[in-house]
Amino acid sequence: MRILGIDPGYERLGIAVLEKTDKTAFVKNSGVSREAVIFSECFKTSAKLEFSERLFLIGEEVKNVIKKYKPEVLAIETLFLNTNQKTVMHVTEARGVVIYEASCAGLKIFEASPPQIKIATTGYGRANKEQIIKMVKILVEIDNEKKSDDELDAIAIALTAFAHLKY
Repeated sequence: MRILGIDPGYERLGIAVLEKTDKTAFVKNSGVSREAVIFSECFKTSAKLEFSERLFLIGEEVKNVIKKYKPEVLAIETLFLNTNQKTVMHVTEARGVVIYEASCAGLKIFEASPPQIKIATTGYGRANKEQIIKMVKILVEIDNEKKSDDELDAIAIALTAFAHLKY
């Protein structure tokens, strides 16, 4: 099972594809399956571009990732309230483009709120960013040098989908 995790944004979009493996986790020969990151990136769009062009580029990137890695599920974060209405509207539009591309490709859509993601990754619904990042690095094998916060958030969202969907 492959899950595409998306941390939505229009300037920076966290993207991760995770797959359930049969690798043992934590204890040798435990037989516990584990999620593996097979792709992740922080996709950026330039502020110099028109907003519609940025949305187009986001859609194209998501479409290409889906085509290349063939996930079955899109896991995407729901929005939290923000005081900047313009930012919220733009992120909402970027989410719409991502959900549209995933729907066109036949992916099942899983949405999770920030507290759900925190509980799934740390066990605590009010965990801070550092606690989430620390747990993500424990739960999956990743190259620590190249992972942005957006990528790590996308990985956490995909891990949440695995937990909720019982894959």
